[in-house]
Amino acid sequence: MISLSLSLRGPVTSCSKSPSSESIVYTSIDGYITMGQMPTENPDSKVIRPQPGMCVKTLSEPGKQKVFVNICQSNSVPPPPELSREELVELLQSEDPSGFRVPMSLGEPHTETDNNSQGCTAYDVVINQEFFQKCQKDPLFQQFVILVSVEGLENKYNLELSRDWKVLKNRKFLGSVSEQNIRTKSRPVIQELQPQESSTAAAKRPEFTLLVEPPVGDPEYLIAEINLPGVTSCRSLVLDVGEDRLVLTARPSLFHLDIFHPFLVDQENSVAQYNNNTQILTVTMPVVPS
Repeated sequence: MISLSLSLRGPVTSCSKSPSSESIVYTSIDGYITMGQMPTENPDSKVIRPQPGMCVKTLSEPGKQKVFVNICQSNSVPPPPELSREELVELLQSEDPSGFRVPMSLGEPHTETDNNSQGCTAYDVVINQEFFQKCQKDPLFQQFVILVSVEGLENKYNLELSRDWKVLKNRKFLGSVSEQNIRTKSRPVIQELQPQESSTAAAKRPEFTLLVEPPVGDPEYLIAEINLPGVTSCRSLVLDVGEDRLVLTARPSLFHLDIFHPFLVDQENSVAQYNNNTQILTVTMPVVPS
């Protein structure tokens, strides 16, 4: 993380590992779920050939090898629950974002060749077609579905992928579209795990709002407005801003906020201002163009 006027430290990364799962899995943006193996005795399944959607380029950590994520679409994959833009913003602000899960089929890795004739690895992720089209119309939903796809692959294949991804404009798929076998009736076993106790357990989670500017089109800024009643000076605040994470502590054990957001932000050019009158901290973070 980068140090702002409120004392910021080095980068914070998100990497939650879970046991692998088969066929359709239900993944989320939170680390408090784990996905178990699906039953293998007489499963009801069918073979599908998904349609190309978008191709996302990223890197594996720490080797910096190219990885491509083909996010495909098929109506054979069930849709997630209906979610409005306002509900997505509220979800990202909630204490338990794992309550919303996105069904997806995660394919096996396959070796491909990029535009520079260099070897690389590609993964195929299939989501519901209608949900994919919805994500294409809103950059917030698009970043959200990329995030849950990346985390789903990390969970299943024990990977660590960079959040500095790029959506390729002139390519919807790397390689050739292959068939996938998905289960149609069996569902994965999902076990909710309780987070471990921490030293910040006594601190309260402050109310906050995340805003995207401009509200339509490509986002330029992500703005966090955090209400801190009772905080009379910014000297008691420690703010950490990572590329996809914001952590705030109001000492001593007054408030603690730790959230992930679906955008990559420019840490070095982020700024924070605290208004003593309204007792609101405003953090303005430039969004890195995808």
